[in-house]
Amino acid sequence: MTPELTLRRLYFARFGFAVVWAALLAFTMPGPGVAAAVLLVVYPAVDVAAAIVESRVTAAAPARFGVYGTILTSTLAAVGLAVAAQSGVPAALRVWGAWAVVAGLLQLVVAVLRRGMGGQIALILSGAGSVLAGSSFIVMASAEAPTLMILAGYAVVGGILFLVSALRLRATAAQSGRASHQQ
Repeated sequence: MTPELTLRRLYFARFGFAVVWAALLAFTMPGPGVAAAVLLVVYPAVDVAAAIVESRVTAAAPARFGVYGTILTSTLAAVGLAVAAQSGVPAALRVWGAWAVVAGLLQLVVAVLRRGMGGQIALILSGAGSVLAGSSFIVMASAEAPTLMILAGYAVVGGILFLVSALRLRATAAQSGRASHQQ
């Protein structure tokens, strides 16, 4: 299986996960109960699993250090969110925000390094958006009544950008296949 095919499948799966995760988070609102805390930890844990898959299919690629950074950062985020969820919504938003900033920077670097593969423009936008969103989550944590609901929207937007990348990778693969048959 080619790296492009594996990434395309992974991106489709990440889209589906993000939508389901956002719906489950919305269902757990308004309070930061046990279910919301579990969901907060699960999201970066899935990011770790996805990055491990990426590291296996792109081991020789220049983006591998960014992928390894994602594994480390998301592992720390899962642990941090498990602790922060016990302290309430503001703490969870601060940890999520810090993770979004660092993970966004890593995603941005990885996508820029993979731009020749195709389907990376949406992930470049996603990385940049994560940096901005993460910064806003940190600021929102100081609001009078912060809520975790904003994270559901963040997840859906990120999922949509993974979907766009998967579709672009499919189109790039189809174009490559037609070009190789014509030669």
